[in-house]
Amino acid sequence: MLRYADLVLLALALPIFVVAGWPLAGYAAAAGAWCAQHVILAYADRASVAALRRGERNRALGIVGVSTLGRLWLVTLAVLLVGLLGDRQDGLAAALLTLALVTVHLACLALSRLLNPAENA
Repeated sequence: MLRYADLVLLALALPIFVVAGWPLAGYAAAAGAWCAQHVILAYADRASVAALRRGERNRALGIVGVSTLGRLWLVTLAVLLVGLLGDRQDGLAAALLTLALVTVHLACLALSRLLNPAENA
């Protein structure tokens, strides 16, 4: 459950954006990029585990590295583009939502590894 806490936060943020009158373009850009990077993460996790099972450590490390950088660029470019193509408020809303999502994602990842060390070995 901890693994998807960021997606729960993303779902809870929509009504907050609507009620507060915050820019929905910022929400849409951040949400779309965040969901896309989650799909990439899932495929990369499966591919790296499969490579490790075959004994291909370098390939697994490459998959993790490329997917991490790709996900970072995807989310960063989405925030940048919505800020440049829309209003600055759209970019700010996307950036703040993304900041919250990254913080929750990393905190829950660390917490899940602390609570389930055998599962991550």
